[in-house]
Amino acid sequence: MSLDVTTLKTKSFDSQVVDGVAVFTLHRPSRINALTFEVYAELRDLFRALAHGQSQHPEVRAIVLRGAGPRGFCSGGDVEDIIAQLFDRDMAGLLEFTRMTGALVAAIRHARPPVIAELHGVVCGAGAVIAAACDLRIAAEDTRIAYLFPKVGLSGADMGAAWLLPRLVGFGRASELLLTGDFVQAEEAHRIGLVNRVVPNDALSQEVMELAQRLAAGPAFAHSMTKKMLEYESNLDFDSGIEAEAQAQAICMEHPDFREAHDAYVEQRKPIYR
Repeated sequence: MSLDVTTLKTKSFDSQVVDGVAVFTLHRPSRINALTFEVYAELRDLFRALAHGQSQHPEVRAIVLRGAGPRGFCSGGDVEDIIAQLFDRDMAGLLEFTRMTGALVAAIRHARPPVIAELHGVVCGAGAVIAAACDLRIAAEDTRIAYLFPKVGLSGADMGAAWLLPRLVGFGRASELLLTGDFVQAEEAHRIGLVNRVVPNDALSQEVMELAQRLAAGPAFAHSMTKKMLEYESNLDFDSGIEAEAQAQAICMEHPDFREAHDAYVEQRKPIYR
């Protein structure tokens, strides 16, 4: 099968679309892909664009977020390019920054396609929160995850971490992770539900791309509805959730993908979703 490869225009990190899978690669390996103001802002804007249905980048049906180099996925905010500069800001300037970082996490959560974090090596600070914001996390065996904020005198509740983590690992474990800032190794992260899978390092990229391509070949409209309902129902009581899903599923039944899945089954072929 030939690959359909296109390139999204990004300046502060690498990006391309391969057969419906957008691959975003943080590319500062000498700094363990530490984040800069520019990376934060461009990632935020790109994920926001991917939240607007089919109007922008309709070719993107799944997203992979990963980091370049052998040392890790992302070491958080860059000590020189961000942390040192924050000391010169007043409260308004600090709030402008913290709102921007939170806006990136919100944009990841609101993106229409499923987002997979491809994790290896060091995953800490803001990098760990970004990973938690993704829909799925696949980790290499050498992955080490930490929410380091208390180690630098800051609250563990940063960028939405105190909202995300209890939903992934439960309140007690989230409290421990955010209060201690200690690293969690890959197998322990898998045991407590912080990552979905742990795979050998040399199989990581293949495993992630196979999963991403499987999602990209699936019903994009239904996947986006699933993401929306998972978010929406987190604040509903059970009966309201049942009713919300009844309405959401009825909407999906009106979409052409529902008919296509039925026709493909009858004709004994793979469905071709819009």
